[in-house]
Amino acid sequence: MARITVEIDDSKAAILKEKAEKFDLLPDQFVTASIEDLISQPEPDFEAAMRRVLSKNKELYKRLA
Repeated sequence: MARITVEIDDSKAAILKEKAEKFDLLPDQFVTASIEDLISQPEPDFEAAMRRVLSKNKELYKRLA
């Protein structure tokens, strides 16, 4: 597992700590979860292609449902 160290302003660290506490997490756990969520999102190109296909085949999907 890789370790990454970042420096943030004290004010931002305080906000990070508050947000983490809302979820009963430590700040590093909150950051890890946030990063995992961010990188698991589909790429914009894929999402655009998916929307085009769904839109193009909308009537077909309705008939098949």
